[in-house]
Amino acid sequence: MALKHYNPTSPARRGLILVDRAGLHKGAPVKALTEGKRKTGGRNNKGHVTSRGIGGGHKQRYRIIDFKRRLWDVEGTVERIEYDPNRTAFIALVNYGADEAGKERLAYIIAPQRLAVGDKVIAGKKTDVKPGNAMELGQMPVGTICHNVEMKPGKGGQLARSAGTYVQIVGRDKGMVMIRLNSGEQRYIRSDCMATVGAVSNPDNANQYLAKAGRNRWLGKRPLTRGVAKNPVDHPHGGGEGRTSGGRHPVTPWGKPTKGARTRHNKATDKMIIRSRHAKKKG
Repeated sequence: MALKHYNPTSPARRGLILVDRAGLHKGAPVKALTEGKRKTGGRNNKGHVTSRGIGGGHKQRYRIIDFKRRLWDVEGTVERIEYDPNRTAFIALVNYGADEAGKERLAYIIAPQRLAVGDKVIAGKKTDVKPGNAMELGQMPVGTICHNVEMKPGKGGQLARSAGTYVQIVGRDKGMVMIRLNSGEQRYIRSDCMATVGAVSNPDNANQYLAKAGRNRWLGKRPLTRGVAKNPVDHPHGGGEGRTSGGRHPVTPWGKPTKGARTRHNKATDKMIIRSRHAKKKG
């Protein structure tokens, strides 16, 4: 998909750059593969805001995505590529044919790059290395680019699901597979975990320019006030005579370090990480 540049016919269109979705399906999603989605406004069951900056946005229906790909050795045909309002990636509708009862088997999967309408996809222990096919990590050749990677067998894909992301297999060791993530982290994953070949679709998502605050509101994102613009009673960075830069390391309104502070505390899986994403690059 290419980027679409708009002429400045109004202030809201000046500088507007969006992903051109002309090649996507223009109709509604498959109703049986969707479910209702309630907005929380960032509030928990007591009505307290637990996630700031959330609210409003266009009404959406959630598309049920097959992250597990456990229908093994059944070839499916890509019927169409669709937009999904719940994620940055595009999704593909796959038709696996009729089951024993004669009922059509349809499923949504995350669409990889270079997957087109009419292509055949299949999942299994070992399959051909082509976009959209899913197999165990241990069966993929070293150097393969993949996405929707499981961290526990049978749990469903958790890594590399966002637009344009991918994971690369860099080696094998002790029955495990070594992978490199987009963040630069290298880690071990069990070789019987599933992954899908190819990089995730819509790589131009990061190059969009929304041009006005209202477009972010349509996405359900509310404005966030800087701490240095507040009073000391409202934020640790607030107050002071004149404009300030905060005068301390960045913190949240509740005084917890932010912008780079490490929050990972999982000693049980530390041994799975070969190279941290925080490791300094040698230059």
